[in-house]
Amino acid sequence: MTEFLLAHLSDAHIGPLPQFLRRELMNKRLTGYMNWKRRAQIHDMDVLAALVADMKAQAPDHVAMTGDVMNIGLPGEFPVARAWLETLGDPRHVSFTPGNHDAYVRATLPWIEQTFAPWCSSDGEAHTRFPFLRLRGEVALIGLSSGVPTAPFLASGRLGLEQREALAALLDETGKRGLMRVVMIHHPPTRGGAGFGRGLTDARQFEAVLARHGAELVLHGHNHRLQVRHVDRSEAAKIPCVGVASCSAVPGTPLHRAAYHLYRITRAGNGWSVEARARGMAAESSAGALHVRDLGPVAL
Repeated sequence: MTEFLLAHLSDAHIGPLPQFLRRELMNKRLTGYMNWKRRAQIHDMDVLAALVADMKAQAPDHVAMTGDVMNIGLPGEFPVARAWLETLGDPRHVSFTPGNHDAYVRATLPWIEQTFAPWCSSDGEAHTRFPFLRLRGEVALIGLSSGVPTAPFLASGRLGLEQREALAALLDETGKRGLMRVVMIHHPPTRGGAGFGRGLTDARQFEAVLARHGAELVLHGHNHRLQVRHVDRSEAAKIPCVGVASCSAVPGTPLHRAAYHLYRITRAGNGWSVEARARGMAAESSAGALHVRDLGPVAL
């Protein structure tokens, strides 16, 4: 493999919300609906379309989408989310890991499996399973599901023992083969990576899996901003864990404005070289046109 170009985007929060029955809000969706009404203007679908068009123009070898394509897990959101994922490319070239807004209430879990199977299944399998493994040349793409239903006002995630043990086995298997291991997850994977009630509840255990079994790169979303943290394997080896901004967000600081990341992966001796750059929204022109520009390198 001479070079592999991986695109990463997250947190599309596709709107507007579809029509729904009043009884469908008789759970956590009620508070979620009120929250969506407050922040709907933050997520602009024209911005999202411009960003996706720019990403596709870069011709990445694979696209990683790390969750929150939906908002409150309404039945009508699932076909819209699936149709949008189809616009990113063939499922063989696009991987998806669900976020907390996709797994908003318990009733959505079977719909996730049914709707998103083409994007979150291992090679040669037709059903959803986490973690999943996709091999693209010498790159091993490993997808996890941290999206779990939570109580109102919480946005935390969890992997659980079964998923962590399966991940450890996959990291060992792909590591012995000398592959470039990219782990995809929605929630920030490190302790302190998100605010109270928003983080990965078993982040400590997840960090221990990474430290013991290794990985070359971890990609996540959830915080709607560029974020780089590391998991230490040794004094000389650190695993970069990189969060990306929402791919539809408009206002806020430059770290919160809509963006995606491009990772240029090449073989370097017995290891790997990874260069990352961010591309995102520039200021609107006087004519109101949307422009995507290079935002510079991401320090890993």
